[in-house]
Amino acid sequence: MLIRARPDAVYDLFATAAGLDSWFTNGAEVDPRLGGAIIYRWERWGPDAVTTEARGVVREAERPVRFVFEWDSGDDRPTTVEMRFEPRATATVMRLREYGFSPGERGRTALVREASGWGEALTLAKFRIEHGVRY
Repeated sequence: MLIRARPDAVYDLFATAAGLDSWFTNGAEVDPRLGGAIIYRWERWGPDAVTTEARGVVREAERPVRFVFEWDSGDDRPTTVEMRFEPRATATVMRLREYGFSPGERGRTALVREASGWGEALTLAKFRIEHGVRY
């Protein structure tokens, strides 16, 4: 996704608790050290007003270039989320890839849910940083 902001600003939206809480979560935690915890928390999120959290472990944190973590995506095993932030003249190209889903129905279901969720998240982050809109 092309986001019209500097790579460090885009990185901070996704890889810091303050950044996540500014547009996506409520009470997120991010310890950017190798092996540190990342916790996404949502309160009354979305049309169903869901309150939940997702936990993971930081695997790489190279501001403003790359952020990688493993988390429980609802599959039988943790998946890996890899974010890359590539500078452009007046913007950042953010590339996001989640992988490691198990074969079979449960893995396919998690993959479809995560692909949809990340699409929504990238759009919300873009609107937040480019236009100041918070969901």
